Amino acid sequence: MSDITIRVPRDIVQALRLPPDAVAVELQRELGVALYQRDILSSGKAAALAGMNRWEWEELLGARKIRRHYAEGDLDRDIGYAGRGE
Repeated sequence: MSDITIRVPRDIVQALRLPPDAVAVELQRELGVALYQRDILSSGKAAALAGMNRWEWEELLGARKIRRHYAEGDLDRDIGYAGRGE
């Protein structure tokens, strides 16, 4: 699959309360957050879509009080991994 372009009508872009040079970055970030919240993208892929590293992404989720998709099974796997000392 290749990259895609999403068209946003000019009047919508102009209605955004953002500086013109921040529009694309903010829309990418919002798309990443929305797809993560809906469990359509993993945290890592959503962070990549948002153009953020892992720490920036986690900070953004915390600031917005967005629940992480982390189940008990994930914790068990992480504990097992940590226990192996790898």
